[in-house]
Amino acid sequence: MTLIGATTENPYFEVNAALLSRSQVYELEPLSDDDLQELVRRGAAELGVDVPEELVPSLATHAGGDARSAYNILELATQTARAAQEPLSLAHVEDAARKRPLVYDKGGDQHYDFTSAFIKSMRASDPDAAVYYLAAMLESGEDARFVARRMIVLASEDIGNADPRALLVAVAAAQAVEHVGLPEARLNLAQATIYLATAPKSNASYKAINRATQDVQERGNVRPPKALRDGSYYGRKLGHGKGYVYPHDNPAGFEVDNLPDELKGTRYYEPKSSGEEEPRDREDG
Repeated sequence: MTLIGATTENPYFEVNAALLSRSQVYELEPLSDDDLQELVRRGAAELGVDVPEELVPSLATHAGGDARSAYNILELATQTARAAQEPLSLAHVEDAARKRPLVYDKGGDQHYDFTSAFIKSMRASDPDAAVYYLAAMLESGEDARFVARRMIVLASEDIGNADPRALLVAVAAAQAVEHVGLPEARLNLAQATIYLATAPKSNASYKAINRATQDVQERGNVRPPKALRDGSYYGRKLGHGKGYVYPHDNPAGFEVDNLPDELKGTRYYEPKSSGEEEPRDREDG
């Protein structure tokens, strides 16, 4: 017995694990323009209509990779032309297509795939791809607040101190979404997207917090040196604050390694030579 099933959902999320383990999964991709053009020609022959060759690419493009859409557009365009007693033209095709079908699921693969492409395009300093994926998400009904949140994260994760203003721009875009709303806020999001995409890149802050977090998880929160602990009256009774060098009075305070004794010499933050972020020249304390 052979069981064949089809779903628009990700089978690894939605299909029973026992059934999935006994199945072969095939992912169906949208049809190429060449394939769709051939389908349009076959459909025209089946309908017995004359479709000028120069209209075939347009019919294929408007189908959005979907054979059924291509046939529907072809059929409606030819019916419209026949009703108007006119030869089939580009105007009939565009009128039949109206709006290209958008395949998008805000809780499934399309949501994650487009979000991933959007972020990776900004990270790669590709403003054209980034603004395209932004438009695709917004036109498909993606939550603009979600998009803005991802931009705020990217501003610190992938740009950081190479351009500290990037975080301000991302936060401002998020505030604009709240105050203005769509569709106008798409302009704010587009401006911020292009800024983030063209900004110098550095993941030094991202790597620094990851390294520090790993040490905390492995060693626990090691207590600060006594010189750095609370120097209030009760703290001083325990010897806290003793030996602290106030940097504004004594520049030697800028040269002190303030990490706990067990971690002295550790470098979490390694700046890159990108934008406004410059490597540190201070010697390890």
